[in-house]
Amino acid sequence: MKTPARQRLVAVVAFDGISVFHLSVPCMVFSDALPEGSPFNVLVCAAEGGPVRTRTGFGLTELAPLSVLRKADVIVVPSWRDVDQAVPQPLLKALRAAHARGAQIVGLCLGAHVLAEAGLLDGRRATTHWEYAQLFAQRFPAIDVDADVLYVEDGHVLTSAGTAAGIDACLHLLRQQLGAVEANRVARRLVVSPHRAGGQAQFIEQPLPRTAGSVRLAHLIDQVRRRLEQPHTLDSLAEDAKMSRRSFTRHFKALTGTSVQSWLLAERLAFSQRLLESTDHSVEKVGDMAGFGSVVSLRLHFRRAFGVSPTAWRRSFGGPLSSA
Repeated sequence: MKTPARQRLVAVVAFDGISVFHLSVPCMVFSDALPEGSPFNVLVCAAEGGPVRTRTGFGLTELAPLSVLRKADVIVVPSWRDVDQAVPQPLLKALRAAHARGAQIVGLCLGAHVLAEAGLLDGRRATTHWEYAQLFAQRFPAIDVDADVLYVEDGHVLTSAGTAAGIDACLHLLRQQLGAVEANRVARRLVVSPHRAGGQAQFIEQPLPRTAGSVRLAHLIDQVRRRLEQPHTLDSLAEDAKMSRRSFTRHFKALTGTSVQSWLLAERLAFSQRLLESTDHSVEKVGDMAGFGSVVSLRLHFRRAFGVSPTAWRRSFGGPLSSA
């Protein structure tokens, strides 16, 4: 794994009444779950003056001042205490200044409301906890609110849905910084799913009951992961699962929270990342192994998803170089 010449500063904003879980998520992903020699330096700073107590009642001490936001590479607002409470002006001003100089700004759960108050989401697509999404859209009509996804990245701004989706968003950032292999290693250390695509649904209204059909579908999904190089369609998978097309679509969405095509694309992209980082296969071979059918298709989807070419991804994350 290649590491930057200097540690990247990750500033996590704490405030009075913060949830311990929300505060711990970026600290775990960017610090505790990484090995020694981490390329990140995580500092928790106070959003405002006065004592800072968690929602469960204990106090936080020796927090960094808000001024650390002036030099932070990544700023995480892990939530907010109440969507009806005003955000302190010094925090809003600091976020605007950091965004203007190119820092990555992250709003987890209700932290998206803080970013919205700062004007950083105007004209952008964003998400927040589904319970507050309608209010969010009403208050901030200039934002394209998507309440049905886990996280959204638009430019240098990342927002996530509630609670556990914050882990997915932070792992997404970690994947961009250190590559898929290291992000997966951190996910295993945290005992969470290594990769949930941002477009996956926040919640399922009616969880799929454990039936012979659901068990068969879960087994089929595992099989598809092992043979991504093969062509798969909605019709072929429905046939393999011994279901009608309509029934398969409904059961698949209930189990995965997304459509067949979206799931397949996310799985193929994640597999191609791992191949680029850990093998010396040519980009053409990676495209074949991941089931893209052609290197042109791989490059198109890869750049659309990650903003760089497969070759640039390999160069960034230490995989052996080969012809592209």
